[in-house]
Amino acid sequence: MKTLFSSSDTLLVVIFAIVAIGLWVQKFKIFKSLGPALTVIIIGIILSNLKVVPTGHEVYGVLSGYCIPLSIAIMLLSMDLQQIKKLTKEPLIALLSALLSVSIMALIFGLVFGGKIFEGWKVAGMFVGTYTGGSSNLTAIAIGLNAASDTIASANAADYVIGIPTLVFMFAAPAILKNSKAFNKLWPYHHTEEQLLDTGDDDTELMASKEWSIKDIAWLLAIGFVIVIIATTLASMLFPESFRSAGRIILITTLAIITAQIPAVKKLRGNFDLGLYLALLFLVTIGFAVDLKQFFGSTFYITLFCFCVIAGCIILHLLITRLFKIKYEYVVLSIAGCIADGPTAALVASGAQWKSLINIGLIMGVVAGACGNYLGISVAYAIKAILGL
Repeated sequence: MKTLFSSSDTLLVVIFAIVAIGLWVQKFKIFKSLGPALTVIIIGIILSNLKVVPTGHEVYGVLSGYCIPLSIAIMLLSMDLQQIKKLTKEPLIALLSALLSVSIMALIFGLVFGGKIFEGWKVAGMFVGTYTGGSSNLTAIAIGLNAASDTIASANAADYVIGIPTLVFMFAAPAILKNSKAFNKLWPYHHTEEQLLDTGDDDTELMASKEWSIKDIAWLLAIGFVIVIIATTLASMLFPESFRSAGRIILITTLAIITAQIPAVKKLRGNFDLGLYLALLFLVTIGFAVDLKQFFGSTFYITLFCFCVIAGCIILHLLITRLFKIKYEYVVLSIAGCIADGPTAALVASGAQWKSLINIGLIMGVVAGACGNYLGISVAYAIKAILGL
């Protein structure tokens, strides 16, 4: 069916305009709660179903081929392994518990829902990604597993429906837990007020605003493209075709983390912002490809799947951390860092006046995000093998 815009030039204009609008409207509360990723997907869905743009076009393929791998490489250039040294025994155990809990629950419920949902094994891997590093990991794993556009959109929608209330609870949890006599009797492990307010010699550089220039953008793009090209070449040489796309994502992740340790690369700024921008360009085309009739038919089971994963991983995480007598502040920050990201975990700490733990929350989220691609792809292929799909 004929659409209002169909040429490559006009579609590029529409895509870039949607991303600009999607970022601009984040100043409004309703869109801020949606987040830029889901905002641009929804706009894309509306336009395609109103026949303003086509559901498929060669431009979409070009964007998916370049934007996501480049986005992954650029975002991971912020991964400073030296920061892991700041994680002492308790926060490290809490982080490992959160990562383990997400992976185990995604595996268990992936086996339950894998046969009921189209590409259910891929959805399981995507949920591991998003709950160890946020929506950027979900998209990266989806591309690595060659997931369909409808599957990606449904997983993003389910993540919003279940994830947002969970995050609201995370922000409310510090006050609720602090004032609950029953909880403090059950979980007597916590920091003192003095420990939470004392920042010691640490600073808040990780939370400070950063200035970045056209030189930063130029170098980030150049480094990102080099990483993607090397990973793509190696993937074609090392992996069979059935695993090539997933192997490429793993190689990009590994090479980006290695490159990020170079002192000159550490000085570059704006990598997260630039990586997010590139990912949003692709996510607009995901919205374009969604047929609403098919979308609503598949979303219910995926949403139920998502709920089971989040509820299960929180319960298991609480059991493990209670067994190891971990202070509850670390428990809250580790799961917030996994379900959302480092900045969100840092905001939870800041909002609770846990000043000495702001950087710890941020580091937890960054480390979890770096682990997400490995864990997500591993869980997905484990489910596929067990179910014989």
